[in-house]
Amino acid sequence: MSDRPTPNPLDAYAPAEIALRVEAMGTAKARLPALETLMLGALAGAFIAFGAMLYTFTVTGSPFGFGPTRLLGGAAFSLGLVLVVVAGAELFTGNALMVMAWVDRRIAGGELARNWLLVYVANFAGAAAMAWLIWLSGVMALGDGAPAATARAIAQAKLAQTPLEALIRGGLCNALVCLAVWLCLAAHDVASKVLAIVLPISAFVALGFEHSIANMYLVPLAWLLGAEGVAPGLFFVHLFWVTLGNIVGGGGGVALVYWVCYRRARSQGSSSA
Repeated sequence: MSDRPTPNPLDAYAPAEIALRVEAMGTAKARLPALETLMLGALAGAFIAFGAMLYTFTVTGSPFGFGPTRLLGGAAFSLGLVLVVVAGAELFTGNALMVMAWVDRRIAGGELARNWLLVYVANFAGAAAMAWLIWLSGVMALGDGAPAATARAIAQAKLAQTPLEALIRGGLCNALVCLAVWLCLAAHDVASKVLAIVLPISAFVALGFEHSIANMYLVPLAWLLGAEGVAPGLFFVHLFWVTLGNIVGGGGGVALVYWVCYRRARSQGSSSA
């Protein structure tokens, strides 16, 4: 008999069902041809950049104070993951959930590494291209240049973090991002998926956590805008620690934990039968 629980179309998928869906999704992603992976990865980088653009404009000149402004900005940033999940794209941070398929031996380590490498590079290309396009568009000069000043300040604050701060913030960020994807897989309709995304993503943005793909847009944009102290060397060091944190937080803090909770016993039972 199959260990797949019977879904209830009138309710959300149960956690054990979500675990099965995450494994199936990870297996499909691992076998996706390189061209499609790269194209969908570039789209995801652009989609996250759109969210980061909207965040920058939303928090600029806000009269609501520190906390409410960041929460509002986080809701705006949610646009990026909504586009990734609903429109369809390959996002490195969300693909940390593929660890579940790997530990369950549905995909090989090489397949996991291949997907992560292709998607990461493509995400970078898409996000950096959007930074260049938004710089060329001149929209950062709107409002007497206030959005440009915000963009420069955002990047400067990021690069002022210590490696430990960047690592921890990256881990906490991607725990919430992967939980947002996990919740999306519990939903039966688009409206529920959007709602599932908004709260976790708003939380990570409001709390100041670090998303490697968003930073691939935010920091290059600030560099193009002439921000002081935003040097490529500092950026790549910061990006390394944030990326490592994203992997640990999403792959270890969400995927591995849920595999132990919902798949480990079943997987061991299947292999010993």
